[in-house]
Amino acid sequence: MSEKKKPSVLDGFKAFLTRGNVVDLAVAVVIGAAFTNIVNSVVKGVINPLVGAFGTKNLDSYSSCLKGPCTGTGDAATGITIMWGAVLGATLSFVITAAVVYFLMVLPMSKYLARQTARQKAKEGAQEVIEVSELEVLKEIRDALVAQRGSGHDGR
Repeated sequence: MSEKKKPSVLDGFKAFLTRGNVVDLAVAVVIGAAFTNIVNSVVKGVINPLVGAFGTKNLDSYSSCLKGPCTGTGDAATGITIMWGAVLGATLSFVITAAVVYFLMVLPMSKYLARQTARQKAKEGAQEVIEVSELEVLKEIRDALVAQRGSGHDGR
């Protein structure tokens, strides 16, 4: 009786790392981290000045005092302050990131995949037409051979 060798933890880890999804995920994380810098720059350089035209350039400074007196910052702060400007800034960053990812990555990729699918279906449809026409030709050859046997020869 031969025992099957159990895969070692190292073999399993190696298989996990060489799987395509892990590499794709690693690339996505690296690109996402770099992309975050771009989005933050757009928010600081474009969005905050636009908001600054109506108030202050720094969205983080927008707040409301829930329970006063609201004075100081950090550990020395008194009262209960709701920092809704920071939430607004994070929300704008998210919306900008989602829009750029959708319009520059997801939408073009889905259009590309749709074209690839249409091409594949067109190829399959052409192959079916070829197969049907080949079948028709084979039937005609069979009918011609049957006709030759029946008319020119009397049995054998």
